[in-house]
Amino acid sequence: MNAYLDNSATTKPCPEAAQLAGQLLESGWYNPSALYRPAMETEKQMAHVREVCLNAAEAKGNRVVFTSGGTESDNLALLGHLRCLRGPGRVLISSVEHPAVSACADEIRRMGFTTEEIPAGPDGRIDTDKMNAMMGPDVVMISVMQVNNETGATEPLREIAEARNRYCPQAAIHVDGVQGFLRTPVGFNRLGIQSYALSAHKIHGLKGTGALIIAKNHRIAPIQYGGGQEEGLRSGTENTVGILTLGAAAESWRAGDADRIRRLKIRLWQEITRRIPESRVNGPAPDSENAAPHILNIALEPVRSQTMLFALEGDGVYVSAGSACASRKQKVSKVLTAMGIANHRADCSIRFSLGRLTTEEEICYAAECVERQYNALKRYTRR
Repeated sequence: MNAYLDNSATTKPCPEAAQLAGQLLESGWYNPSALYRPAMETEKQMAHVREVCLNAAEAKGNRVVFTSGGTESDNLALLGHLRCLRGPGRVLISSVEHPAVSACADEIRRMGFTTEEIPAGPDGRIDTDKMNAMMGPDVVMISVMQVNNETGATEPLREIAEARNRYCPQAAIHVDGVQGFLRTPVGFNRLGIQSYALSAHKIHGLKGTGALIIAKNHRIAPIQYGGGQEEGLRSGTENTVGILTLGAAAESWRAGDADRIRRLKIRLWQEITRRIPESRVNGPAPDSENAAPHILNIALEPVRSQTMLFALEGDGVYVSAGSACASRKQKVSKVLTAMGIANHRADCSIRFSLGRLTTEEEICYAAECVERQYNALKRYTRR
């Protein structure tokens, strides 16, 4: 059998999204900017998806701009807002951000701002004491992810919002919610967040579609230009198939799905530690309230992660060594390094990530394969 446990890289489209995509390719392909009835019906359906996204993020009354995915949403949130401001000023970015955010730092500095990294603690969450010490009236923006894509650590959004309100109330907060949307509550309105990014293919929708939720009075300038779609913030004909299937994927999530995924993740951790007592978790304890329900990062020293990946692939078990966006570009995870994890341990770490379609059979099979491959490979590892 196969066990797909790399859902943080991408998820299999759920039946609801896949079925709708087929229907839309036949009958729902109209340009929503056109004025005839079928096109206007498509526009109405897109408006419904906006409401679905707002409701899921507890952000009713705000705006939704559809994009090509999480990276574009993050770029639009950061660079688009800073284009509305005048430097100098400081932008705080957590040290464990996804490259979609951290790679914007050079451009932010070219715009006349300075960037500073908020340090992370050993559990992968930002150090709030050090963050508070960095705060000040010259901070214009704070960017922090909701859930870390490598360790599953959930960031303390409430504490971040409270610190912003205390030290720099004019600063905007952007949250990369790509790994958190639908799986972890966000409370957009309650916390006073200004922007929130999400991606369809992380929640069993299609690749190439994302969204940026923007507070109704928050200023953002476009970073690409054209026909003025999406309130002029994201010109280009909308990907209607992707957008409508994003709505179908989001609506397919049910109350209790996240709890079920968490139970499977904890079961996987228990099975692996029972079989391999030497294994160590990177990030919060799997059953901690500070851990997302679907991501588990485990160090399996002394077996290197790449060796384990290839061995498990032979068994039909698909996992990763960290962020899929950076897996071919660096040997040691920047996130694990920022947490203070030694290189030799980081080099032996595997990320398991679950989705709504993950089964208990996959969990049991994966644990068996990890045990068998670990026992075979550790004998050939240099010490």
